[in-house]
Amino acid sequence: MNETKTCYFGLFPAKYFIVILAFTIIGVATGCNANGFLGGFVICTVLGSFLDKIGEKLPIVNTYLGGGAFVGLFGAGTIAFLNLFPESSASLVTDFVKTYDYNGLLVGALICGSILSMDRSLLIKAGSRFFIPLICGIMSAFALTGLLGQITGYGWREAILFVSLPIMGGGTAAGAVPTASTYEALLLHDSGYYLSLMMPAVILGNAMSIVAAGFLKAVGKKHPATTGNGKIFKDPAMSFSSDESSHTIDFAELGRGFVITGIFYIIGMLLNKIFPMFHYYAWTIIACALCKISGFFPKALEEGIYQWYKFISKIGIPAILFSIGFVYTDIGSIIENFSLVYVLLVLATVAGAVIGTWVIGGLLGFYKIEISLAAGLCMANMGGSGDVATLGAADRMELMPFAQISSRLGGALIIIISSFLAPLIGMGL
Repeated sequence: MNETKTCYFGLFPAKYFIVILAFTIIGVATGCNANGFLGGFVICTVLGSFLDKIGEKLPIVNTYLGGGAFVGLFGAGTIAFLNLFPESSASLVTDFVKTYDYNGLLVGALICGSILSMDRSLLIKAGSRFFIPLICGIMSAFALTGLLGQITGYGWREAILFVSLPIMGGGTAAGAVPTASTYEALLLHDSGYYLSLMMPAVILGNAMSIVAAGFLKAVGKKHPATTGNGKIFKDPAMSFSSDESSHTIDFAELGRGFVITGIFYIIGMLLNKIFPMFHYYAWTIIACALCKISGFFPKALEEGIYQWYKFISKIGIPAILFSIGFVYTDIGSIIENFSLVYVLLVLATVAGAVIGTWVIGGLLGFYKIEISLAAGLCMANMGGSGDVATLGAADRMELMPFAQISSRLGGALIIIISSFLAPLIGMGL
């Protein structure tokens, strides 16, 4: 007997999901939602799963624009832009992201789980090689954007300082804001002025990175030699994959992994207080990497952190895509700055990031799609939330540890570059 394939919306078969979706919409409309984290998670998971399914089924969108991730992000952003949620439900989603830091929960699990469950020798080999294409991507983005800025009359200095550099800076809190403060100290205007110039570029750059990730996914399907389907190195000996069939779900292991993630966050935040020049995500990555490289992290705890990582990866993506779109994707700002020249400059930055990493990464033994995503587009998007959206659009969440190196350590590198570049080329701006 042939079994009919069940249609799923996220975690639920369609026949159950319809009822769940109806109650969720009623709850949003009436404000009758569960309080706190639970209420935010249900709204974002259910509506995120619904938009994700739409994105999967839409022609062109599902092939070139990232499919479910694209519709989830920009669908949620449109809901926020049109004020379709009553204030109580909108506040619940905002608190879910900002007050309860769902993004931190998910990204923390992906960072710690990915790094601490890696093979130690492979982690040592991978780290030193990764920064070369990343730096080449930055240089390529600056060069291409500066050239286009000069050709269009926008100005090559303005194009680099106010478009390319903030896009490559790792988002808002750890990128555009400290960069604007750096400009304030070195140039003519206050940080608010520079931030108003940079934020539209950051938002548009994030949007284009997500679209580009979906396009790269399609390129990988058409040209299989360019992709490792989630593996970043061509050398089989550098594979970071794990045999999932060897892992039996254990609730105690899940609990250990949850706690271990929180402990590494504490370490990252403590280091950030002592050395505030790096974001605490960056210190969390460094702490995980050092513990793994040194052999300090106990082998007995690796299974717990791996299982927690896989659990969050399985259940957490629709909610994060919807919540990022609702809270952080400013559709109004994107529409406002949609001039041809400005869009071309943003596009040049994103394209430059891909070109530099594609060419140099390919020469250094990386798969071109994966290195362009991790060291290129994950530099050009909006930090941790952008990494989730970009890798989700490309269906390559396995690259999260490399994406976070780009967003956090790469973002810190951009801030350092801005302190040298602003006085060098920005006098009078």
